[in-house]
Amino acid sequence: MSVVIVIPARFASTRYPGKPLAMLRGAGGESLSLIERSWRAAKSVGGIDRVIVATDDDRIRDAATGFGAEVAMTSTSCRNGTERCAEAVANLGLSPEIVVNLQGDAPLTPSWFIEELVAGLRADPQAGLATPVLQCSGRMRADLLADRAAGRVGGTTVVFGAQMQGLYFTKEVIPFTGRDYPADAPTPVFHHVGVYAYRPQALAAYPHWPEGRLETLEGLEQLRFLENGHRILCVEVEARGRQFWELNNPEDIPRIEAMLAEMGEA
Repeated sequence: MSVVIVIPARFASTRYPGKPLAMLRGAGGESLSLIERSWRAAKSVGGIDRVIVATDDDRIRDAATGFGAEVAMTSTSCRNGTERCAEAVANLGLSPEIVVNLQGDAPLTPSWFIEELVAGLRADPQAGLATPVLQCSGRMRADLLADRAAGRVGGTTVVFGAQMQGLYFTKEVIPFTGRDYPADAPTPVFHHVGVYAYRPQALAAYPHWPEGRLETLEGLEQLRFLENGHRILCVEVEARGRQFWELNNPEDIPRIEAMLAEMGEA
């Protein structure tokens, strides 16, 4: 039973063109590109048989092969990372048990997030895909609210049902609570970690569905599954004292570099 990680990466991001090649300085002062840091995060995960960078851009291909990554070239018509993962898997003729989509803007993703995600999907044969959710501290919730107040698109939050089925994902901060929380206190808000684990059948079906209305409004690819009646399993993970943030805007670079320094990440 094989597990493959695909890292979709495109140069022509609307909010942040060239984002995969943005440089991030680590605790030791070394600067590495976002795509290399994401690839290193993927390589640290246990139980993974293959890690592939999927891109449609020669600059990203050249950078990735330069640091030793396997690269699959995909078309420019892919509308999001899930479609890019599906095309890469199909083009390479792969038939793994599970495909993990580790988006190329999440270099701080701990290995156990993905390991627990794969275990959660394996344990639920009714789910075609799964994604991790992380309970926000007061500090993380405040950071998300500050991004929204400043007009920046920051992280995504999620609400889920009693069986851990995703009910809705949004770039707003939900649920509304009407109160503040101490920095280290848990809150009712869950951050959606932008990683997905798919069974191949669910992944292969996805590109054939039209973009949904909510997907288009929110700019969130996972909503296409919900809009087509497919259950998304939410797997709760724990930070274990580690900070987590995704690179969505240029303003996130100093924040992530500070986190790398605080964690002692090279």
